[in-house]
Amino acid sequence: MQSLFQILLLVLGVARFFIIVHFIMSWLINFQVLNIRQPLVSQIWYGLNRLLEPIYGPIRRILPDLGGIDLSPLLALLAIYALEIVIRNNMYAFM
Repeated sequence: MQSLFQILLLVLGVARFFIIVHFIMSWLINFQVLNIRQPLVSQIWYGLNRLLEPIYGPIRRILPDLGGIDLSPLLALLAIYALEIVIRNNMYAFM
């Protein structure tokens, strides 16, 4: 049972990493440090968009329109941290 919890924490860590990379890439693209017309950058960018849209979509539907400010990555990270805290605090109850 402990390995199941470790795998779940690993999945949450990978999701957190992808969200942070997506967030940093969005800033670098907006400040024109990265060019979306480069094939590698566009493949990574669109791949991350397709990967994270199922996470961001429901959050964006709940949040009000903030005029160009997207808080869905922040709320997704907070949800991941909250899940991790719940998992770590309840891990030993199932052993």
